Amino acid sequence: MRRNFGESPPDGQYSHNHIEDENSRAENELADKVTRLKSLTIDIGDEVRYQNKMLNGIDDDFDRGSGFLGSSMKRLTGIMNSGSNWHLCYLLLFCLCVFFVLWLFLKFR
Repeated sequence: MRRNFGESPPDGQYSHNHIEDENSRAENELADKVTRLKSLTIDIGDEVRYQNKMLNGIDDDFDRGSGFLGSSMKRLTGIMNSGSNWHLCYLLLFCLCVFFVLWLFLKFR
């Protein structure tokens, strides 16, 4: 495929030098495009590695959180299976104390 970038010779025929110049320009443009594409793919690869690192960090955080939640659930299950209902009495007593303090605070404000 030949492109006419400049003036054509007076006789209407392309000279050898003109074709070589045209090919050199096209080659330089292609080399520039390849260089930009290579730079872009390297940047994409760096970004993918960074995002994978961030995702692995989030995965580790969720694993730690699920470990804490699992141990808390085991403790709660142990309390519930202990057979005594004193924890409910303590909870009720705590709620009554909080409401009483709030009532005093609002009354003598």
